[in-house]
Amino acid sequence: MPNLFPLVGAGAGTGLGAEALLAGGKMGKIPFGRSPKFDHSLGEFITTPTGKIAECTDTEAWVEWCQKALRARRYTHLVYSRSYGQEYDDLIARHLSRQANEMEIVRITTETLKVDPRTADVRHFTWEWENEKCSFQCEIVNVRGEQKNIKGSVVIS
Repeated sequence: MPNLFPLVGAGAGTGLGAEALLAGGKMGKIPFGRSPKFDHSLGEFITTPTGKIAECTDTEAWVEWCQKALRARRYTHLVYSRSYGQEYDDLIARHLSRQANEMEIVRITTETLKVDPRTADVRHFTWEWENEKCSFQCEIVNVRGEQKNIKGSVVIS
């Protein structure tokens, strides 16, 4: 019987991650690109002294993408693909224990960020609970081996 879930693409089924494929030269270089700088605490774009929107490149652009993906609800914005964004709101109706919620946040966050080929790993989560709000911080690693910390939060009820 043929496989119902065939693996397609370079390195599929080999168990090799993005780093191994890059080292092997099968995928080539993954472009990191540019992005406008955004102040997530104020909800505004950062401007230069001349009034233009500031840009970030390479690693900063990847971190901006990660932060935006963690703030965007999946399936709600037509401009994004169906694989972009997170599904934290689904946790509310599930009435899980604190430990189960943390495990689900790790899963959802990892799935959200690993959609981007620049992301190699999501790890080292730390938690801070305040009533029904769970704030977390985690370390993200890109395919170049650069590590950054990002923050997120989820309201469970």
